[in-house]
Amino acid sequence: MLLIKNSICLRRPPVCQFSANANSKKPLSALVSKVKYLNEKYERFLERTFPRFYQLYSTFLKGFWIFFTEMKEIRRIKANMSYRKIQFHQLPYREMERLRQFRRDLIKAIPVGILSLPPFANYLVLLLMYLFPRQLLIRHFWTSKQQAEFLDTYHSMRKEAYPEVVDGLMNLSRSLADSQHRKQMLDLCKKVQEGCHPDVRELTAVRTLFVGHPFGIQQLRVQQLKVLSRVLFLTPRLPSLFLRYRLQSHIAELHHLDQAMLKLGVGQLTDEEVQAACYTRGLNSVHLSPLACRLWLAHWLTLSCSLKDAETSLLAHGMVLLSINFPSSSKG
Repeated sequence: MLLIKNSICLRRPPVCQFSANANSKKPLSALVSKVKYLNEKYERFLERTFPRFYQLYSTFLKGFWIFFTEMKEIRRIKANMSYRKIQFHQLPYREMERLRQFRRDLIKAIPVGILSLPPFANYLVLLLMYLFPRQLLIRHFWTSKQQAEFLDTYHSMRKEAYPEVVDGLMNLSRSLADSQHRKQMLDLCKKVQEGCHPDVRELTAVRTLFVGHPFGIQQLRVQQLKVLSRVLFLTPRLPSLFLRYRLQSHIAELHHLDQAMLKLGVGQLTDEEVQAACYTRGLNSVHLSPLACRLWLAHWLTLSCSLKDAETSLLAHGMVLLSINFPSSSKG
């Protein structure tokens, strides 16, 4: 009997400890449930009383969550690059595109973060973000309606440079010594100016002209560098040396992305990914059908992936030549 009693006593502490742990978790669980209930009640109140503010509020919450998730994904990609000792251009297409877009988002977000540093300045920043969402907010914090509206606005600003690019290309073509090449380029520019959509074969036929004078990035006139920078959403207000470097690096990055996309296959991309890829490459895909976007992107890849690294100046000009007269199509 004594042995039985001792064995029972020895078994009691673990049971008591489990019970204590279970009891300690109950208040925490109840607190979490209460906070969740109050938050849902607050959101329903906002939705009923201030529907417009609720839309902004929910968009901000969703945007922060997406941005936080994106940061975790970027950290994973960077860690993987470091572990495998690989460069940006060796990544798969989706990871390469995430890094490219995240860098652009970060560049846009940094000035807002700096403005928020002084005491009480964050209230002013919130007001400015409310009044100027396109200029100050990154894409994660745009509503669906704002996204379509803002992309249209940005493309309208970029499209203003398209005729200047073609005019500049025509002026440069007149300086070509070879009469056959001069005729090819002038005919191509004239065709675009008359509103016709050029064939990819017409562009690849003159690809070698974009290596050196006068169409290579290092030989382009400063004015042509400035208008091409506007096409790529880069500031044209920089010395020519920086303009050439930035233009060259962005076009090279685009060329690497195209090669990775071809390896993946356009058919593997979602409609949203195809639309975003077309927009990045100069086409306003906001009002185009997925089929039209895939058709255009296939033509673009035919051009891009046939070019050597030294010929990528044609890509910068191709963003204009292949999109300026592309037939529009309604979404479907």
